[in-house]
Amino acid sequence: MSRSLSSLAQQSLYAAETGDAFLVLLTLSHPDLSAPICVTSDALPTVSNGVTFVPFPFDLALPNDLDAKSYRARLVIDNVDRQIVTAVRSVTTAPDILIQIVRAATPDTVEAAFVDFKLTNVIYDAYRIEGDLTVEDFTAEPYPAGSFSPGFFPGLF
Repeated sequence: MSRSLSSLAQQSLYAAETGDAFLVLLTLSHPDLSAPICVTSDALPTVSNGVTFVPFPFDLALPNDLDAKSYRARLVIDNVDRQIVTAVRSVTTAPDILIQIVRAATPDTVEAAFVDFKLTNVIYDAYRIEGDLTVEDFTAEPYPAGSFSPGFFPGLF
């Protein structure tokens, strides 16, 4: 799957050396939460499109673009602040995760976005929070979804 990047991002990626840094911005949201939790991989707060992302240590392993069956990413967040574990405990369904990649020089330009992730299979302890980032697998849905039968369409028969 190809992604379109800005020309400045492409120059940074293809350069032998660059001073440009790419940041990962995570947004954890859920209807039961009063406000989304927004964190950045940078050591300093990042303001992107009017939203302030606070520095928070985390590791993110994205799914491989080449493997069509790999719909899972893995997220490990250091449990240095109880805000995230409290949020995960307070919701009854899987929270939504939005992942955005930006350049530190232009944080308002989103170079890549990964949407529709759900944080599932969450485990946590005093040191870290781990979970799978999954998307709904529509390939497992039956086709056709409905059938023309007398029970559903009595006037046709």
